[in-house]
Amino acid sequence: MRLVLAIVSFALAAVLIGFGIAQRTIFLGPDHVTAAAETTGSAPVTVIDGATLNSFDQKQTIAVAGEETTFAAYGRTNDVMAWIGDASYNELTFDPETQQLVSTLVEGDEDEVPAPAGSDLWVADFTETSALSFTVDVPEDISVIIVADGIEPAPADVSVTWQLDNSTPWATPLVIAGGVLLLLGLLFLLWAIANMRRSRGPRRKQPRLPRVPKPPAYKALTSPKAGSPVTSRGRRTVKMTVVPVLLVGALALGGCTPQENVQDAEPTPTATEGAEAASENGAPAVTLAQAKRIIARIAGTVEEADTAADATLLATRMDGPALALRTANYKIRAGDPATVAPPAIPSDPVKLVLPQQNDSWPRTVFVVIQDETTETVAPTGLMLVQESAREQYKVTYAVQLEPGAVIPPVASTSLGTQRLAEDSKLFAVTPQDIATQYGDILMQDTASAYYENFRPEGDDLRIAVGLATKQARIAAIPSTASLAFATTPGTGDTVVMATNDSGAIVAVELHESETIAPVETGAAVNAPATVAALIGKTLSTRGITAVYGDQLLFYVPSVDSDGPVILLGYSQGLIAAAEL
Repeated sequence: MRLVLAIVSFALAAVLIGFGIAQRTIFLGPDHVTAAAETTGSAPVTVIDGATLNSFDQKQTIAVAGEETTFAAYGRTNDVMAWIGDASYNELTFDPETQQLVSTLVEGDEDEVPAPAGSDLWVADFTETSALSFTVDVPEDISVIIVADGIEPAPADVSVTWQLDNSTPWATPLVIAGGVLLLLGLLFLLWAIANMRRSRGPRRKQPRLPRVPKPPAYKALTSPKAGSPVTSRGRRTVKMTVVPVLLVGALALGGCTPQENVQDAEPTPTATEGAEAASENGAPAVTLAQAKRIIARIAGTVEEADTAADATLLATRMDGPALALRTANYKIRAGDPATVAPPAIPSDPVKLVLPQQNDSWPRTVFVVIQDETTETVAPTGLMLVQESAREQYKVTYAVQLEPGAVIPPVASTSLGTQRLAEDSKLFAVTPQDIATQYGDILMQDTASAYYENFRPEGDDLRIAVGLATKQARIAAIPSTASLAFATTPGTGDTVVMATNDSGAIVAVELHESETIAPVETGAAVNAPATVAALIGKTLSTRGITAVYGDQLLFYVPSVDSDGPVILLGYSQGLIAAAEL
């Protein structure tokens, strides 16, 4: 039995070790798959959609070769297609039979596209001369776009390589298990040999035979007769009793053999599988990394424009109230160098990114940036808007947050939020009415009918331009002139971004005007240096009107809340002036 177990162990060991080695040699699959295609024609764009990129469940290495400039980027598929618009493009798909890429021309009405480099639409982009290669791991809703310069045909040679998982996790355990069985077989073999050697000798000690008693000495009383059978018969009787005893003892020994029970228990391997469920959280306008890159680009462009006072360059990254304030500041500083420039747009660190969930345009993103290089500068809040797929994000509102301002709980960057209508009735104050109501408070303070709607604590703008300040300025005007104030909603769009508590972050613009005029014939009024820089004169006999733009950022609670509207931050500056 031991010899049989040894043979079985050796056989199983050979099978396991052989199969384990075969997994790493003859059964080992390829470690990558490469599919290539060569496009023809004059289409300026080539697209590889997410389904093609995910033909294998591994990372994708994309190699592109062209004649001169080669550009590639990836982004959400609907963003990529929106950017392409009506232009012709090459669509690359994967053929599972040939294991190659197939190029299909999709004809459009346009033969050119804008230069793609630097677009805010891409999650990431790459630019090289003639050839480039990059590795990505993207889901199926992401596509790759390949362009030369937007005018020339797209680079012709494209390949996608997937690094396959050809690992063999069972190879090592199989070899180890085979080694264990091999060792076990050797132990069984040695046991069998030892047992065979022991079986060559007697299996047990021979029993000691009983001593045969000597026949008693008979004293012959009389001489026996010749031929008497007494002595011989007595000896034969003894021999006949001894021989059967020996025979029975031998038969008993021959019938004793030990019995053994051996159980060979072989464990059964089990396997478990886990599937990670993917949840759809909507389509936020940007990713966190994308937002940081956009902010860095905006900060760099605005800094360059501020240094050169270049309004044209500034318009590539600002719009609405933010552009009006900064453009006016350029003009004022040209006539009055002592005028302070607006606060710079910091590039990092980015503290908050709240993108709008939107698959169409325009798209809005609210961000908060803290300039840690200067402790005296408050955090900056920006409203970014992208009007169309081929346009860049532009700053429409740029405010400095109030000291101690607390941004309400908002959704994560990966989830995003909704931009709501300005006339929504879901809030304590309708967003489109905020500018009017707050302006009335700046004019009348506690006498305003809307005073209770807004929290006065932490509102520095009320102190700077509120009723008390206005009254003090009017009192300082000489009797030969008059000073009047007025507030009106600005021309900037009202931006409403929902928060987690059913409230909203609301950005609005408010215009404050000051009109100073002489009240006596022949009298004139002096224009402040900032105003004089805009109207081109320092004295006026007719009077002057100056308009200040207030960019205001509020937190507005839900309609079910008893809380007030809170001013989170603001920026203010002269944006226009004219002679009456």
